[in-house]
Amino acid sequence: MTSAARLTKRAGALLLLALLPWTPVSAQASGAGSLRPQTPHRPRKSNIDARVSILTKNLDLNDVQQSAVKKILEERQQQTLRIRRDPSISGSARIEQFRTLQDSTVERIRAVLNEEQKKKYDPLASRQVQSTPERSVEDWLKATTPN
Repeated sequence: MTSAARLTKRAGALLLLALLPWTPVSAQASGAGSLRPQTPHRPRKSNIDARVSILTKNLDLNDVQQSAVKKILEERQQQTLRIRRDPSISGSARIEQFRTLQDSTVERIRAVLNEEQKKKYDPLASRQVQSTPERSVEDWLKATTPN
């Protein structure tokens, strides 16, 4: 076997090895399937339950508040899925709908909180950060390039 043939054979073997970890075991057996790796199913708390637990811990929610927050988050999840699955919504409109949904969710949650809890709960604070004045690329380059 020539050195070129050996090199081609090695390259093919390396390519095959590089692709194998991405192929799920079930897809190897059946010849079909997604490229997601298969993981064993482990029972986990739902994301909503986890979020309610975090809010309960951070805000000291009572049982009535926990139930109300869970219902609000479940409704938000359903509305999120509806927005995601609607093919008639453009990208920018979809983003605006998600922002509106987030804002209304925050307001609905704030409505079930007492005054002390409201002081601690401000998930939209990152959006309210003061924006910097518009700068051109040239201004940015001048500021970041050493003299």
